[in-house]
Amino acid sequence: MSKEHKEPKSTPSPVIADGRTLGVIGAGVMGQTLIKGLLASGLIERERIWAGDKNAATCETARKALEVSVQVDFHARVPTADLILICVKPADAAAALASLKSGGLRPDTLLISILAGASTERLESLLGADNPVVRAMPNTPAIVGEGMTVICRGTRATADHLARARHIFEAVGKCLPVDEVHFNAVTALSGSGPAYQYLIMEALADAGVRVGLPRHLALTLVSQTALGAARMVQATGRHPAALRDDVTTPAGCTIGGLLMLEDGRIRSVLARAVEEAARIAANLGPPAAKPPEPPAPHRAGH
Repeated sequence: MSKEHKEPKSTPSPVIADGRTLGVIGAGVMGQTLIKGLLASGLIERERIWAGDKNAATCETARKALEVSVQVDFHARVPTADLILICVKPADAAAALASLKSGGLRPDTLLISILAGASTERLESLLGADNPVVRAMPNTPAIVGEGMTVICRGTRATADHLARARHIFEAVGKCLPVDEVHFNAVTALSGSGPAYQYLIMEALADAGVRVGLPRHLALTLVSQTALGAARMVQATGRHPAALRDDVTTPAGCTIGGLLMLEDGRIRSVLARAVEEAARIAANLGPPAAKPPEPPAPHRAGH
């Protein structure tokens, strides 16, 4: 009997080129999370990762947590980078990009930004160079390897650049390429989404306490139920409404609870929350440069 033919697995292109490094500008929660994910996945060796942050205390904390080089003055490392993750606050984007450019940024270095509200067009304009730019929007569950990230590429980035970005974010969860026009909506839904889920979970746990459960038990029941429900949607591919119907028996307790939620307009409230977050996200980008002051009118001498 002949053995079944198996196609050889394709080897993904390396995240960074040989002899080059990966830099992370902004060593806060998401910057550290991405570094931890890359190290845990084995995509890149520890000695080839470095980070920078304007806050000395943040540098010290990140250095101890990650065991990689984290410095306020990181400019000497910039020319070595094949890829740099921009993880600063939107208001700090202009200064961070200017420091990279003045630090000897190579024209082929890939820049990946996770800044909310900062379009690839705006980033390319701020940078004022020909580097390829990829925009990403991850969320905090990346900390436990369950992140949801979307990515898109700028005008100078290629499909290979996008593939490298996807490889990085898949180290901390799921990653999908989407059209940039959807980024503000994605920011509102999955970027802010964990906070909505935490609020719902907190409310349900409090409700469990209200009907007599110990708080730690109520929170355990709520968190595992939320996790199980999410996995059911992913694993079965069925619509949430169909899965809800499986739980809802005629004249049962579940339908009574659901009617109370509908009375509270839960659908409308959640929709409005996402709508408002998307509106705010659209205005979170780096501030535009102020136009130059007009010259003072010439006054004749007295």
